[in-house]
Order: sequence, then C-alpha cells, then structure tokens
Amino acid sequence: MAEYDYDLFTIGAGSGGVRASRVAAGHGARVAVAEDYRVGGTCVIRGCVPKKLFTYAAHFSQDFEDAAGYGWRVAGAEFSWPALMAAKDREIARLEGIYRNLLAQSKVDAIDGRATIVDAHTVEVAGRRVTARHILVATGGAPVRPDIPGAELCITSNEAFELRELPRRVLVIGGGYIAVEFAGILRGLGARVTLAYRGEQVLRGFDDDVRAHLSIELVKHGIELRLHAAPESVERLPDGTLRATLRTCAGIETQDVDAVMLATGRAPATRGLGLEPLGVALDADGGVVVDAYGTTSVPSIHAVGDVTNRIALTPVAIREGAALATTLFGGRPTPVDHRDVAHAVFSDPPVGAVGLTEGAARARSDAVIVHKASFRPLKATLSGRDQKTLMKLVVDADTHRVLGAHMVGPDAPEIIQGIAIAVKAGLTKAQFDETVAIHPTAAEEFVTMR
Repeated sequence: MAEYDYDLFTIGAGSGGVRASRVAAGHGARVAVAEDYRVGGTCVIRGCVPKKLFTYAAHFSQDFEDAAGYGWRVAGAEFSWPALMAAKDREIARLEGIYRNLLAQSKVDAIDGRATIVDAHTVEVAGRRVTARHILVATGGAPVRPDIPGAELCITSNEAFELRELPRRVLVIGGGYIAVEFAGILRGLGARVTLAYRGEQVLRGFDDDVRAHLSIELVKHGIELRLHAAPESVERLPDGTLRATLRTCAGIETQDVDAVMLATGRAPATRGLGLEPLGVALDADGGVVVDAYGTTSVPSIHAVGDVTNRIALTPVAIREGAALATTLFGGRPTPVDHRDVAHAVFSDPPVGAVGLTEGAARARSDAVIVHKASFRPLKATLSGRDQKTLMKLVVDADTHRVLGAHMVGPDAPEIIQGIAIAVKAGLTKAQFDETVAIHPTAAEEFVTMR
C-alpha cells in the first residue's frame, strides 16, 4: 500500500502548475492538481491571451487609417464590444478545454476546488484531505488595489475582460506594463484615456531610453499621460459617473470618468494557503522563497511561477515547472537560469527587451558602449503616421559582448525573440555586424547599427 495518496499534489492549474504536473506524470509519478477557478491560470483566462486578442482588436483602428495612404478606402467601419467579448469568451473556453484534455491525457487527476495545506504532506480540498510526498504551490498572483477610499468602485485587469460595455472615458492608474497595455487597448477601441502614474516615467525597471520613447509615443496615440499623479480617492456621483481625485505636483485635481482601472501591481497569491504556520518562508510581498530548484524552507513543499515573486512571466513558470518535475521525479536535478530572459510589453507601440539596461550595465562597469537608432518605419512613409521606432544595443567595451537589446516599435516582441537567442549565447557586436541584413525590414537595424 502506498505511503501517500499522490507523489505530487499541485495547487493551481496555471501554466507552471500544469506543466509540472504533466512532466511529473510522464516520469511515472501519481499526480493531482487542484484549481478553484478555471484551468489555464492567469495567462490563458484573464492575462496574456485575452490581452493579446484585445491588442489585435485595438490596432485595427490604426490599420484602417493607414490603409488610406496605400490607396484603400474603408467606409463604414464599426466596432462592436459585445462581438469582441463573445469571440474572446469562445477562444478562452476552447483553450481551457485543451488544458483539461492535456491533464487527462497525462493521467493527472484534476480536482475542482480551493486547496489549503494542512501539514508538510497533507492538503485539504473539496471537503476531504489528501496526502502527497511532495506539494507544489503554483497559485500565481493577483492584482493589488491601493488602500484608498473608493478602491472597490474601480476595476482591475481581471474585471476589464468582463465589462459589459466599453467605457467612453477611462482613467488608468499605474505605470507598469499592465497599465500601458490597457491604456493602448482602450484608446485604440475608441475610449478617451488618461494614464496617471505617481512616478517620474512609465515602465520602471526598463531602459531609460525605452521609457522616454514610449511615453512620447503614448501621447501621440492620443493618451493623456499624467506623471507624478497619485490617486487619493474615487467616488460615485449620482449620475453614475466616477470622480477620481489625484494628487499632482500642482495640487489636488479631479477627473470625471466612466471607469477607473487600477493597474498598480500584482502580488503573489499566498494568503490563506496555510504556508506560514508550517514555517514556509515568504518574502516581504508574500512571495514563496525557494532555492534554485524550486524547494521551499520545508523540503516537501515547492513553488514555481508568479507565486515565487521572481520573474512573473508565463514561459518562466513553464520552465520552472518542468525543471522541478525533472528534479523530483526524473533523476536529474535541474535549476532554472533566470538570466537574460526576454520580455515584451504589448503597448502601442510594443516594447521588446532582453538582457541588461544601459543603467544596469553601467552600474557594473564603466566599460560600456551604447548603439542606438531612432527612425520612421517604412510603412509610415505612405500612411503618414507620426511614429518612430527605437532600437538600442548595450555592449561590453572590453569583451564586445552584447549585454542587452531593447526596442520600441511595430513587431518589437517578435524581433526581440530572435535577438534574445544571440544575447543568451553571448554573441559579440562584431558577430551581429557580420550577419547579413534582411532588407527592407526594421529588424535589420540590429545588425547594421554603427
């Protein structure tokens, strides 16, 4: 008789949890996964996937405008929010079905319900207790609401995907990737958008040139950008309008809008799981502290993905999940390399980046060479759109290795994915230069910059 009900019990059926469960089952482990919402996690259900679909929808407004410069006449184009929402819902339901089928095909038991940890080898879910040799926490993260009066009247990225109608006037509060992405989406779909951020520039943590360039492009896109503006309160007026009060450099200001979106960060979803009573170490933000192999301070409890508060990206969670399963059940201890992870912001225009920013490189050494180019995309020459692309390479002056690559402009995420391979491989600027360009493309600038 088996000592435990399962070899691995996973809490959370998002990207990291599903991958870890399937890989573990592939190694012969008996696996169960519990999910209290929908299978697929933040990325599939109310994150990366629906957001990217909304980004596509929003960009058609510019495409219709640009078409005129190429001889096309698009008359009577209309946008339907209900039609977009219905199409999104169908696609998310389809993807959730695929995830459930993948678990079933891998012989992983899927349990609907919220799981909590009772002790180092026991979880409670759906009214019963289950034992496991190993427990994996893969509960992801959740939006954080600032502690201000009226915060409950606002929406977050979660609710934005469920709105019954498109608000005409929106105040987006925040300056991170979620804030700038939704500001571009809502503006592209026809809303009047104000983006208010308490800091000096959007996208804290990104390269300074990228931040400055994107802020200019956001304004060109018709977004009212308010920096050094912090929310004080939100109230509902008798006619249903929301009045947001902001503290700015000039004093107290108010804005009347139809919706206020809080994009002020995300926090690891660890509350109420039962981790702290067991002695599982958490960081200041509630993130589960793990070693290089995903193991917590309690040897039988592990964590992967956003809940660890390291790099909150779906591909990272997937890599961590697979590595943990291989470590526990594949006979091969497998750490995850978190260096030079490429990332993107699906703003308008989008951002792509990999490696060190100029600031981070100079903090390590003064021996840094920066190559930078800003130009008007070829498409804009006929469309007439006032838009510029930024590309930047950060290079070690001693070894000539490319330490970082950054881009703001159309197709930036697609282009940076390829450049990321070169940066990860440690290629030099000379090797970039030796690569023959594909012309005419924007991407060729990365191998022709001097």
